[in-house]
Amino acid sequence: MQRRGVAQENSEQWVQCAKCKKILFRPDFERAMRACPHCGHHHRLRACERILLTVDPDTFQEIDADLRPADPLGFPDYTDKLRKGTAASGENEAILTGTALLSGYEIVIGAMDFGFMGGSMGSVVGEKVARCFERGAERRLPVILFCASGGARMQEGLISLMQMAKTTAAVGKLQRAGMPYIAVFTDPTMAGVLASFASLADVIVAEPGALVGFAGQRVAAQASVGKPPANFQTAEFQHEHGMVDLIVPRKQLRPTLTYLLEMFLPVEAHAR
Repeated sequence: MQRRGVAQENSEQWVQCAKCKKILFRPDFERAMRACPHCGHHHRLRACERILLTVDPDTFQEIDADLRPADPLGFPDYTDKLRKGTAASGENEAILTGTALLSGYEIVIGAMDFGFMGGSMGSVVGEKVARCFERGAERRLPVILFCASGGARMQEGLISLMQMAKTTAAVGKLQRAGMPYIAVFTDPTMAGVLASFASLADVIVAEPGALVGFAGQRVAAQASVGKPPANFQTAEFQHEHGMVDLIVPRKQLRPTLTYLLEMFLPVEAHAR
């Protein structure tokens, strides 16, 4: 799988950390998987970059690439936003799905892309996620999903909210087939995605500092009694309260996922 092109790709040799504001040499920054060497801030990745960093080389096969979003409500400017999402992310939707090998284990994998309309879940995202679980159940393969979303896509109204129920039901199919599901919470994992398939994994892994919550911080603060803790709605807060199983730095993510597959799957599942 080759890295996909994106319009106006940044080719400058220096980049500023979004958190500590230090200036970083871009080649070193890319080799560090876009994690700041000074403060450890994990910058966002595109969906194709997630895939390339995770799976064995040249093993990814995209599935359901022909699915395209429609405009069922005739929502103003929705078509333009879809075009801008493709230009920003290089994808036709807010998730990239396929099959691949990870350390020799065959898996179904999906990676959401926040660059495409904030990773929002509409009818196509929900369908592609559901098909991941259905394919995993049919072929008896584990499913790994990288979550990055602001929630349901308002431009599709109730159709987008229906995807919460559909993806949740699809997780049940995989569970009944006895195959593992691992979710990786990246920055941000919010709202309808968090409240549906993302939170139903057998193991939930999160990147350090990822924003994880249901409502936005301002809304959540208004609904809170007293002042929320400083690390409210972070992966660390969710880990302290039992919602996240592991917090894993990006460089350790691939070996951690390999370890989990080894724990869940029989030896004969390797390199079949």
